[in-house]
Amino acid sequence: MTGRSAIVTGAGTGIGRAIARALLADGWAVTLAGRRRETLAEAAAVDTGPMPPRPHPGPHAGNGGHHGHPNAHVIVADVTDAASVDSLFAAHVARFGRLDLLVNNAGSFGPTADVGELAPSDWKAVLAVNVTGAVLCAGAAFRQMSSQAPAGGRIINNASISAQSPRPKSVAYTTTKHAITGLSKSIELDGRPHAITCTQLDIGNVRTELLDGILGEGALQADGRRLVEPDMEPGPLADLVVHLADLPLGVSVPHLTVTAAGMPFIGRG
Repeated sequence: MTGRSAIVTGAGTGIGRAIARALLADGWAVTLAGRRRETLAEAAAVDTGPMPPRPHPGPHAGNGGHHGHPNAHVIVADVTDAASVDSLFAAHVARFGRLDLLVNNAGSFGPTADVGELAPSDWKAVLAVNVTGAVLCAGAAFRQMSSQAPAGGRIINNASISAQSPRPKSVAYTTTKHAITGLSKSIELDGRPHAITCTQLDIGNVRTELLDGILGEGALQADGRRLVEPDMEPGPLADLVVHLADLPLGVSVPHLTVTAAGMPFIGRG
């Protein structure tokens, strides 16, 4: 297959799902990667009814397939496992021939805790997904993009506005998202000889299942109050990512911040 192709991690739900579907609608070939085949297959489905049930796969990539939308490829993958990540990218290239875009979206919020309350096991779990997973996927994308002909591609890292300013009791999530800033800047710098660009996307209050768990009936504020915060639908964000993806590789957008209007971010605290 020729044409533009992308991998979206964490594509079964929330922001990843919206981005994957928007890319498909824009004519991209997309590998939807995540842990649960059922949600991935639903995200990949065209709007003609529910997908048929499929058996639950193992933890590694390789049990993928073409589902629903003709340009969609579903791969079950564990981004914290190097072998699984390598299998994911190999399967994508085997199907679509090259890789033009990685949306590094898989992530975990982790426990509600300050640094004194953070359990070592919880820290390791959040670090594994949010940092190790992002680095492994970016590394696989970088190797493919730099070696293909013509070389080049775009990596978009979902960092969250917590890469700039934390919520109370979010030390694990906030620390890992600050790490994404270093990753994004390093990719942008080291990618120059290979026509690889990187965008850090800092997002605030997109309405998803993850956000429901954080905000609930009101999000904890720095002064101890709980506040029902403004939020936004994922559709406009997904459209913005498609616009970024459609830019020529001669255009770099290193950093974008996108929030629900009026949320307590500017002046947070």
